[in-house]
Amino acid sequence: MALRGPAGLGPGSRRPLDEAVAGAEGREAPALVAAGGAPEDDEEDDGRGRGLLRWDGFSAWLHCVCVVGFDLELGQAVEVIYPQHSKLTDREKTNICYLSFPDSNSGCLGDTQFCFRFRQSSGRRVSLHCLLDQFDKDLPVYLKKDPAYFYGYVYFRQVRDKTLKRGYFQKSLVLISKLPYIHFFHTVLKQIAPEYFEKNEPYLEAACNDVDRWPAPVPGKTLHLVLCCHPGWTSTFRAQAILPLQCFCPVFLHSQMLWELVLLGEPLVVMAPSPSESSETVLALVNCISPLKYFSDFRPYFTIHDSEFKEYTTRTQAPPSVILGVTNPFFAKTLQHWPHIIRIGDLKPTGEIPKQVKVKKLKNLKTLDSKPGVYTSYKPYLNRDEEIIKQLQKGVQQKRPSEAQSVILRRYFLELTQSFIIPLERYVASLMPLQKSISPWKSPPQLRQFLPEEFMKTLEKTGPQLTSRIKGDWIGLYRHFLKSPNFDGWFKTRRKEMTQKLEALHLEALCEEDLLLWIQKHTEVETVDLVLKLKNKLLQADREHLPVKPDTMEKLRTHIDAIILALPEDLQGILLKTGMT
Repeated sequence: MALRGPAGLGPGSRRPLDEAVAGAEGREAPALVAAGGAPEDDEEDDGRGRGLLRWDGFSAWLHCVCVVGFDLELGQAVEVIYPQHSKLTDREKTNICYLSFPDSNSGCLGDTQFCFRFRQSSGRRVSLHCLLDQFDKDLPVYLKKDPAYFYGYVYFRQVRDKTLKRGYFQKSLVLISKLPYIHFFHTVLKQIAPEYFEKNEPYLEAACNDVDRWPAPVPGKTLHLVLCCHPGWTSTFRAQAILPLQCFCPVFLHSQMLWELVLLGEPLVVMAPSPSESSETVLALVNCISPLKYFSDFRPYFTIHDSEFKEYTTRTQAPPSVILGVTNPFFAKTLQHWPHIIRIGDLKPTGEIPKQVKVKKLKNLKTLDSKPGVYTSYKPYLNRDEEIIKQLQKGVQQKRPSEAQSVILRRYFLELTQSFIIPLERYVASLMPLQKSISPWKSPPQLRQFLPEEFMKTLEKTGPQLTSRIKGDWIGLYRHFLKSPNFDGWFKTRRKEMTQKLEALHLEALCEEDLLLWIQKHTEVETVDLVLKLKNKLLQADREHLPVKPDTMEKLRTHIDAIILALPEDLQGILLKTGMT
């Protein structure tokens, strides 16, 4: 996905950014396009020229911007919420307060950036930009919105200040959004946060006003986004699936096992020295099964104050399917009963060869100070791919750039996931009824039932061995996967898409019929019933964004109009008032 952002000279300036944001997964994804900052474009950029209300443009990108500071009496507190009309529940504010600061043991001096994710309070109204949801289906899974969650993008500053009682200046600028554009928002923060800490609220207000003028993030376009920043700032940055090799460096000998754990939705804890390393590693794990979506919960940074702390740490039931990133030593004891724990040390600077950690037994993990390692008793279904390990080790020896190493690892995970998912896609496609079975005068046919044993039989001839060199117990891996939240979410999504396709084919079949001939052979009551059903079909196609060609919709409207005109005038008046034709 490409995102172009512009920088200006200051709060009142409008100068376009020059550089594009390249796509992820080693390929170009649908681009997000924005119009630039030329004066003649002001009306269009403003958004009011597009029929949008004040702050509609802002809410397409962000829910709000928060400033979290440290109060000696209250502790962390939200000092500013902008725009001021933004709604946050007390529970959401509490989560933002604690998730916006590193744990005290992290010792983050200077500027730190990281990401967190938290559950929205129930009963929240649907965003005005729900109309943009139809574009979501065109995006890669790692760029799709989370309807039930908010992301928090943090720029935290902690510096010595003798004028303050505490002796330190501690403050976070936080962007709250439903959009998982990790690199994009981190880059935006990197430009506006240092300026904000110097100029305070007027600068923040100017930045938010600029965001309100941004066009909506629609796939397929490249956006020139005006933002008040440093003079002459230009930068190239990526809104990509987070999968930097740096996160996997200490564990790349076990990366295939971690891929299995994420694929199967196993409970997984990442214990890291800082929120930055915690959030990067969790996001890398979630994205390692792309293009398959990770359907369970994941928290890039999780604290003991989180509203789901009790739910996720209770010992009265099995650990939930979730990936948690933590930094507090308290979790080493609290989550000791979890089956899979990754303990990572300080990440080495680019170019240094990290020491490879070992797989260790859980009983050896007593404190967060325990040695780095993967603590689990899990036995992988698949044999380890020695080829990819040799390739990455050779890259380290030859001092291959980390970006190139990351591309190799991303491609490996992508091919592994595709090899796994293709047999499932092929079998699910066979559940689709034949097109000749679709009759315009009957309800669309139902999909055949997914039968696990029937699917297993297909693997002998059309299994992953056709596209993957990896040996092992693929059947066992599939059996485990079919019981996981990731399969449940994937299959529900595929079933919905296929059901919508059947509805679309049914609409096309109706359009091909001579409906005027049909009404000559049927009563007025049956004709009125047909018109009402056709109108409902149109509403359904619009509401559910069915994959129907525009000319099919237009043809159906023409059919409806023709049928109504063939009826007596009194019925015409009634039917014309009933919905849109």
